[in-house]
Amino acid sequence: MDLRDILDAVNYAQLLFPDFSLIACGWLLCRYTALDRRIWDQVESLVYYFLFPVLLFHSIVRSPIDFGATSHLLTAGLGVVLSGIALAYALPFLPGLSSHIDRRDHASSAQVAFRFNSFICLALADRVAGPEGLLMIAVLIGVCVPLCNIAAVWPMARHAQKGLAGQLARNPLIIATLTGLIANLLGLGVPGWFEPTLTRIGAASLALGLMAAGAGMQFATIARGKLLAVSVLTIRHLLLPLIGWALCIVLKLQPGQAAVLMTFSAVPTASSAYVLAARMGYNGPYVAGLVTLSTLLGVLSLPFALALIT
Repeated sequence: MDLRDILDAVNYAQLLFPDFSLIACGWLLCRYTALDRRIWDQVESLVYYFLFPVLLFHSIVRSPIDFGATSHLLTAGLGVVLSGIALAYALPFLPGLSSHIDRRDHASSAQVAFRFNSFICLALADRVAGPEGLLMIAVLIGVCVPLCNIAAVWPMARHAQKGLAGQLARNPLIIATLTGLIANLLGLGVPGWFEPTLTRIGAASLALGLMAAGAGMQFATIARGKLLAVSVLTIRHLLLPLIGWALCIVLKLQPGQAAVLMTFSAVPTASSAYVLAARMGYNGPYVAGLVTLSTLLGVLSLPFALALIT
């Protein structure tokens, strides 16, 4: 590792530190203060039913989506996400893994392999490709977030033997992302006077969502499902960057588009993965642990991914 690699790792660590520190704050508050699980259960509900949906809607609707100018990038981004979904869904059926993976834990944690932290994507896109990078990542977020949310809900609804259509129709994250995408395509926007309110709600959702993940985290659950944890995190932080690299070559992406795609393929998983799993009645502490580990692994996977195209 040369000096440039070390400096890049330090920069990514600084970028990811706020997320990790908020997770740590939630963990400490829940265990060592009067703010115990009774409080955090209510916080999770607030985040899941109001704060995160507002955040997702605002994120998608605020940037125009130019499908024509980014068709190759969009194709590559969908290729990365669909590959992640296919690999995550296949885990219980792979030889050597099927008998060692708890199907219920898999249903809730498969999402960790293919979902992505949109706001880290936005911060990094501006760094690696400037203002044009923000427009490119907006296209990927607008199209891929609804797909990822549907793919995250499906195995949990299926395992619980609940109607998928009903679960999707009632899921606030999916409703918000699809509504935002429709509004964007119709050219509808948010009035300027209302933007500061939505921005503050978005900031609150990120902070409380990460703290709720920390409050729900139990490291012992990770130890009991080590093989599954290693599998989904390997997909998220190793296989998807490699798939993204291959798509850059096959589709001959321009340097800026390639940098955005590689960033997209290597960022930590979505912090809302924990809230979704917990609210749907699954092993929230296990997913919270995976979110934490994914945040840490992002420090390694991001420089690795970008090094592949330099």
